[in-house]
Amino acid sequence: MSARFTVGLTGGIGSGKSVVARLFAERGVDIVDTDQIARGLTVAGGAAMPAVLAEFGAGYADEHGALDRARMRALVFSDPAAKARLEAILHPMIRDAVYAASLLGTAPYVIFDIPLLVESGTWQSRLQRVLVVDCPEELQLVRVMHRNGLPEAQVRAIMAAQVPRQVRLAAADDVVDNGGELAALAPQVDRLHGLYVEMAAAHARNN
Repeated sequence: MSARFTVGLTGGIGSGKSVVARLFAERGVDIVDTDQIARGLTVAGGAAMPAVLAEFGAGYADEHGALDRARMRALVFSDPAAKARLEAILHPMIRDAVYAASLLGTAPYVIFDIPLLVESGTWQSRLQRVLVVDCPEELQLVRVMHRNGLPEAQVRAIMAAQVPRQVRLAAADDVVDNGGELAALAPQVDRLHGLYVEMAAAHARNN
């Protein structure tokens, strides 16, 4: 996908993936956020909006012409076929935008921040490493309820829509343990950053 060494970063909701991405960014790593790209595609005038509205109807746009996220979220949670139809529109556009963004950076390697990396089943072949941010599921639950103000049942439903923790860990080349104090993250990121810089240098020599 990219001439540079690529790492896919993922984790379940509430795992602390965004914090880990920020720590890598502070070390000069280029971060490509697929959620941010997806949001850009579905703002008013976004590249995906004509196809989304043609597929689902004008009622899935808000008053400004952007995607009505709440209505679409309710639909795809209740209808797997609708979820697949939305992904068929968005995922190719996201992949193209990620590739374009990956060409712009200058760091030795690039991290693709992909919340549903394992669920999609299409990213692993495009990455040199998969990095999973992990914590116990009960900690995920508490964090998301506290952060988002959501009831327990809703958070559990979101978690159930993601792959189980053990499946995510089985897909990992590397794991950051975020089951403890925030201060424990930086040493883990430092170790992995050093590893990825070495791997990126070898990758560059061989390509």
